[in-house]
Amino acid sequence: MNNMFRPHLRRFIIVFFDDILVYSSTLQDHVLHLEIASKLLLSTSFRLKGSKCSIGAKPIQCLGHVVSNEGVQPDPEKLESVQAWPTPTFLKSLRGFLGLTGFYRRFVARYASIAQPLTDLLKKDNFHWSDSAQQAFDRL
Repeated sequence: MNNMFRPHLRRFIIVFFDDILVYSSTLQDHVLHLEIASKLLLSTSFRLKGSKCSIGAKPIQCLGHVVSNEGVQPDPEKLESVQAWPTPTFLKSLRGFLGLTGFYRRFVARYASIAQPLTDLLKKDNFHWSDSAQQAFDRL
């Protein structure tokens, strides 16, 4: 499905396995975006299940995001989890933190550059917390 919706992904369509979210800033745009998505689905073997469809809902929480007419934003509850994450003192905790922040990397400009000091700590026998690691942790 990602390939089918490729030109429209992140502009107004989110695909996660067999779930499709279409979002728009205006009702007029939403009708157009739904028409595009519907035509793409009808041109393939994919079908919509009426009981799973919700049109015009606002805002909705789905897959760690809040989708509304303002676009896609990270779920505030998940962001609280990031902010409350204790400074990692062992590798497993660092991996968990990077997994959670990596899920929202599209919302963080230059994520890879910021996270580099932390990803360096993932190398074998290289977990030594430093000032640069703490700065990266704080920025994320």
